[in-house]
Amino acid sequence: MIRWMIVIFLALLLISWFTPLLRKLGFGRLPGDVRFKAFGRDWNLPFATTIVLSMLASLIGYLI
Repeated sequence: MIRWMIVIFLALLLISWFTPLLRKLGFGRLPGDVRFKAFGRDWNLPFATTIVLSMLASLIGYLI
């Protein structure tokens, strides 16, 4: 259980570090990503970006 918590924490940390780079590359603005403003805050639901990055991670894992 602790091992999974550490893995999730490290994954979130890496995602937060690479978010500015991914935004410069166009991720987060793909068709299928939902952005809206509610309760005075901008919300981003990156459905298409998640699918693309998941497929890329699967391809890398398959090749390794």
